[in-house]
Amino acid sequence: MVKKGTWVQLHSVVLKPGERAPQVPQDTAQAPLEQWVKGWLLADAEIGQPAQVKTRTGRTVTGTLVKENPAFDHGFGGFVPELLEAQESILRASRGEDSHA
Repeated sequence: MVKKGTWVQLHSVVLKPGERAPQVPQDTAQAPLEQWVKGWLLADAEIGQPAQVKTRTGRTVTGTLVKENPAFDHGFGGFVPELLEAQESILRASRGEDSHA
């Protein structure tokens, strides 16, 4: 049980595939438009059950409770050696050094 007032994340489907705008690309039209919202839980709830939150902007949003105390888990991907070499090449050029050194 997640207690009222806990920072949580909700999920909901805003538009089903058949409800998407006609001008969106076909592959996009075949996927639902989903909403992920974080906020403070307005009443005790269980993960996987409907719940309501108050967001940081003061909106009340309803959805399925998916996470308690959600963390940021995005990143910028793995290391790319080519990007490091490009950066080093730019730094060498800015210092007037030979780019092949």
